[in-house]
Amino acid sequence: MKIAATLGNFFFPGTGYLLAVPHKRIHGVLFLLGGIGFTYVEQVALGFGHPAFWPMFVSVFAMNTAFAYDAWQEVSQLEAK
Repeated sequence: MKIAATLGNFFFPGTGYLLAVPHKRIHGVLFLLGGIGFTYVEQVALGFGHPAFWPMFVSVFAMNTAFAYDAWQEVSQLEAK
């Protein structure tokens, strides 16, 4: 479950919380909606040729990495109990 939550949070922020962290399910829904919005702006509204594309891409990548790490830690704590 830890790997599924980590990968879920990396590719779709919030999904890992929905899968494996019951006390963060509301956060998961909100993060997922925010991630969908950021992805829309990055891929559709700006597009690859826009000068803000790469800063947005790096920002979303960093955010997703942080969400994945947090899911790993949260599930590890739940498994330890």
